[in-house]
Amino acid sequence: MTERSLQEPTLLLLTALADAPRHGYALIQEIAAISDGRVKMRTGTLYGALDRLLGQGLIRVESEEIVDGRARRTYALSDSGREVLSAEAQRLRAVAGEAHRRLSAARPWLKGAFAS
Repeated sequence: MTERSLQEPTLLLLTALADAPRHGYALIQEIAAISDGRVKMRTGTLYGALDRLLGQGLIRVESEEIVDGRARRTYALSDSGREVLSAEAQRLRAVAGEAHRRLSAARPWLKGAFAS
């Protein structure tokens, strides 16, 4: 995996798998919950992303079963995926910390400069 930041769908998918394995529909629900309803991942987008993440070794198939005559895969975060997610969380924490530091250090005359 490269050192560049994760795209939001990838970040949300890895985050959704960080605490427990999940199948596709549960991932869609979890992503909506994590993003406070802002991101509604479509089925086609989800499975395309899952295939890509499987190919990159960031996730793995935890189990496969037949439910109501249909195959259901449950996905889990791989060790590599856990490392990538941890590094991204650390990067985001550092950027957010710097943003907060700079906002609180702004000169008083600048704080209201852009208020309308």
